[in-house]
Amino acid sequence: MGHTRPPLDVDDLPEPEEVFKVPHIGPKQAITHVIGPSLIALGISIGSGEWLLAPLGVASYGFVGIGWIILISAVLQTFYNMEVSRYIMATGEVPILGFARVAPGAIFWVAISLAILYMANIWGGWAAGAGESLYVLFTGDLVDTPSERTTARFLAFGLMLLVLAITLVGRKIARTLELVNWVIVGFIVVTLLIVDLIVVPFSTWAAALRGLVTPALPPSGVDATVIGGIVGYTALSSGLNWYAMNYYRDHGYGMGYRVGFISGLIGGRQEEIAPVGKTFPDTPENERRWKRWFRLLMLDQWVVFFGGALIGIFLTTLLVSHLAGLPGEAAPTRETMPTYAADVLSRHYGSFFYYWALLMGFFVLFSTQIGIYEGLVRNVADGLYGTSERFRQFLAGDPRRFYYPYMAVLAVVIGIILFVALPVGLVLISANMANLGALIYPFLLMYLNSKLPGPARMRWWSYVILMLNVLFFGFFFINFAVSQLTGSPLVSF
Repeated sequence: MGHTRPPLDVDDLPEPEEVFKVPHIGPKQAITHVIGPSLIALGISIGSGEWLLAPLGVASYGFVGIGWIILISAVLQTFYNMEVSRYIMATGEVPILGFARVAPGAIFWVAISLAILYMANIWGGWAAGAGESLYVLFTGDLVDTPSERTTARFLAFGLMLLVLAITLVGRKIARTLELVNWVIVGFIVVTLLIVDLIVVPFSTWAAALRGLVTPALPPSGVDATVIGGIVGYTALSSGLNWYAMNYYRDHGYGMGYRVGFISGLIGGRQEEIAPVGKTFPDTPENERRWKRWFRLLMLDQWVVFFGGALIGIFLTTLLVSHLAGLPGEAAPTRETMPTYAADVLSRHYGSFFYYWALLMGFFVLFSTQIGIYEGLVRNVADGLYGTSERFRQFLAGDPRRFYYPYMAVLAVVIGIILFVALPVGLVLISANMANLGALIYPFLLMYLNSKLPGPARMRWWSYVILMLNVLFFGFFFINFAVSQLTGSPLVSF
C-alpha cells in the first residue's frame, strides 16, 4: 500500500474472543471488554463543544439553526470516525502512519499532520478552563483579577501533571484512560440529566428537541468564529478526529491486536510494537471475522460516541439556555462561560447546585484535558517510532523512553501558553483549526481505504460521506479564515 513506507505484513484477523480473553461476546462482555476507545473521544468532546461552545451559542442565539448544525456535525463526524477506524482495524497502523503511505511520503505527512494537530490543540484552553473551575471550587471566588487568573493557571498546570501521573499506571495506557473516562463521563451524564430534570421546565425540553431536529440555517447575526467553533467541536474535533482514534490499535481492535500497544510504566511491561502494520488475506474466514469487528466498531461509535456526544451537548445547552432566560440574567460571554452555570445556579437554586456545577465544570474540562494532552504526546511518539529506525534504536524498542519525558516537556510549554488568553478564546481558535483538517484528511482516507483487503474496502457511500465532511467542515473553516483575515466573514448569517 503506497510506496513511501514498507509493505504491510500479512496475518489472519484474530477473533474478538481471542483479543478480549472471553469465551464469547455478549452484552456484558461488550460493556466490560469491547467498549472503550470511544469513551476517550467522548471525554474530549464533552469538555469543549458540549460544555463551552454550544451552550455559549445557544444561550446567545437560540436552539433553532444551531441545533440542526450540531446534529449534522455529530452525524458526519461519527461516519468520519468509522472510516478512520476502518483503516486502523484493517492494518493495525495508527492514522498518522497511514497518512505517511501517501505521496510525497512520511516526512511530509507526519510533519504536516503534527503541525496542524498542535496548532489546533496546544493552546490549552481546555486546561485553563479546568484550572478556573477548580479555583472557584476551592475558593468560592470567581476568577476576576489578574492574581486570581494567575493562580488558576498554576492549578491548570498542576492538573497536567496529574494527567501524567494517571498515564503512569496500568498494563495499557489506553485502558487506564478508558476506565478513568468511564467514571468521569458517567458522573457527567447521570448528574446532568438529574439536574436538568429538576430545574429545566418541560417546555424548554420540547423547544430544545425541536431545535435539534428542525432543518434551518444558522441564526441571523451569529459570529463566524462561534459557529465555526461549535461545528468543529461538536462531537469531537471534525477533520482532526483521527488523532483520538489511535486507541483502537492499543485496545486490540482487528489487526491492532497483532501490532501492539504502549504500556504504563507502573504495572505494565512494554512489549514490542511493530513499526509497520499488518493486514489480512482476503479469505471467507477473515471476511466473517471482519464483519464481526465492524459490528463491534459500530457499537462503540454509534451507540457510545454518537449517542453520548448528542446527549451531552443536548443536556448542557438545555441547562445553560434555561439559566440565561431566568429573570435578571444575561447571556453568557466568552469571559464568563467556564463558570457561568455555577454563578447563575447559586443565585436561583442555592449552594448545592452551585458546588455541583463547579464540580461538573471541572470534570467536564478535565476529561478533555486528559484526552487532548495525552493525544498530543501519543501522536508524536507513534509518528516518530513508526517512521524512524534510528529513533527506535535510540529508544531500544521502548516508546515510553520518549513518551514520558516528552509529556513532561509539553506540560511546561502548554503551561506557558496558558497565560496568553482567556479559555474560551483559546478553545475557539482550536475548534476552527480542527475544521482545517476536513479539507485534507478525508482525501487521504479515500486513497488508503480503497487499497484495503476486499472485505474491509470502503464502499461508494463512504466516498459520499467523506466528501460531505470536506464540504461541510471546510466551508466553516474558510468562513472563519476569511473573517480573521479581512474582518468580515465570506458568508454572514
